[in-house]
Amino acid sequence: MKLTRRIQASQRSPLLQVLKTSVATAVAWIVSGLLLPGELPVFAAIASLLVVQPSINQSFAKAIERSVGVIAGVILATLISLALGQNSWIVILAILVAVLLSWVFKMTPGTGNQVAISAMLVLALGSSSPEYALDRIIETLIGAAVGFAVNLLIVPPVLVTPVRDSIARLGNELAASLERLASAMRAPQREADLEALMIEVRLLRPMREAADAAITDGEESLTLNPRKSSHRGDLKELSEVLDRLTPVVTQVIGMTRAFRDHYDDDLHAEPTVTAIAGELTRAAHDLRLVMRPAFIEPEPMTSEFPALTAPLQISPPQSTHWVLIGSLMEDLRRIREELLIDDPD
Repeated sequence: MKLTRRIQASQRSPLLQVLKTSVATAVAWIVSGLLLPGELPVFAAIASLLVVQPSINQSFAKAIERSVGVIAGVILATLISLALGQNSWIVILAILVAVLLSWVFKMTPGTGNQVAISAMLVLALGSSSPEYALDRIIETLIGAAVGFAVNLLIVPPVLVTPVRDSIARLGNELAASLERLASAMRAPQREADLEALMIEVRLLRPMREAADAAITDGEESLTLNPRKSSHRGDLKELSEVLDRLTPVVTQVIGMTRAFRDHYDDDLHAEPTVTAIAGELTRAAHDLRLVMRPAFIEPEPMTSEFPALTAPLQISPPQSTHWVLIGSLMEDLRRIREELLIDDPD
């Protein structure tokens, strides 16, 4: 099982990505074979195979990385072969020199490995003549260009939908957390109930991190993408929604922890706590309002107006719950500032 986890991804790559990689490899092989007859176009096939990436920007970066690595490796192999002749131990020497030069010039791992692999292939499979070296460089450039073109022309990936989905999950769970906390404030709670409440609210942090990672992937997918103009506005709007949700995540986790830590069986009878529970329910409503502009088909709401129309006014608590009430009120104030940021009042 451990070996399986090391060689298998959590999910399959999109079938379209597999088809694009196959098309790019086949086209690179054919084109390179026609332009440079005589040798099997292995370098072109490998280049196109590596260049087709999940985003256009990644494809461009991989094309540069692959091309630079091959050019350096081919030149290195040619120079070593011309200087020391044709011997089996020359291959090992070329690999060692390639690794050392990659370290000296601070090359990325991908580029450094490509230098060593290219030098090894040139010495092991081909000739060391300058003509052969030049052909392999041209062949690699053809493969990289074909891979980039295929990824650019065949449905360039746009990862805005995953961003929308991740923010929707975060927003819905955040609203549900507010409602769960409000319900807990209105009735006596067992120790197990309080722990379950805390466990559920802690899920907000990884969901927030997943949404942030989705934003990064979305921005990556639009870089150099010809379809970016029609999606850039959507991604910006989603990013703004996430910026407003992030501090609310912090406040809701803090409120839940404070409620758990300072809970006692008389808490639900405190009038101010009951009032705060009502405000949390309203905050959940307003949170869903904040999310609506970012989605294509939002679910219908019973009210389109913010429920937190005014700050909650309370008298100083007359019980031992004043520490908890003060903490909840401060967190509630901060949530209100985020949710009503566009409110004219």
